[in-house]
Amino acid sequence: MKFRYAKLLLPKKSEFFGSSISRHIVPIRISWKGKSVQYSALIDSGADFCIFDGEVGEYLGIDVRSGTKEVFGGVQERGGAEAFLHEVTLTIGGWDYKTTVGFSYDIAKHGSGILGQKGFFDMFSIKFDLPKEDIEIKEKK
Repeated sequence: MKFRYAKLLLPKKSEFFGSSISRHIVPIRISWKGKSVQYSALIDSGADFCIFDGEVGEYLGIDVRSGTKEVFGGVQERGGAEAFLHEVTLTIGGWDYKTTVGFSYDIAKHGSGILGQKGFFDMFSIKFDLPKEDIEIKEKK
């Protein structure tokens, strides 16, 4: 399945980026016990696992904080963010698969979810083609 990079307009023109930036954000569906929600997720090879906003988990009816707690960090110095792990079904490009994801109240409210190593890269082969602004996702056999 192929996807196009998402073009995000910048609030102010940048000498480096110009007026927009391209990101590998894809549409997904997250499902749990018969309820589902459409969401956007950034494909992030540097992320250890899939992370979504805690409010998305609540919307699905998940008692988010009842999940196994995992502390994670990123490029920020602070670190110590918390995610609560739950098994859900993700749908990407027509493929439904069960996987464990983290729901966190420590990520940006209006950003995208994150598709990381565990729960996404271990299930799919991904090819990024920045000049063409294409992302190709293939199911691993």
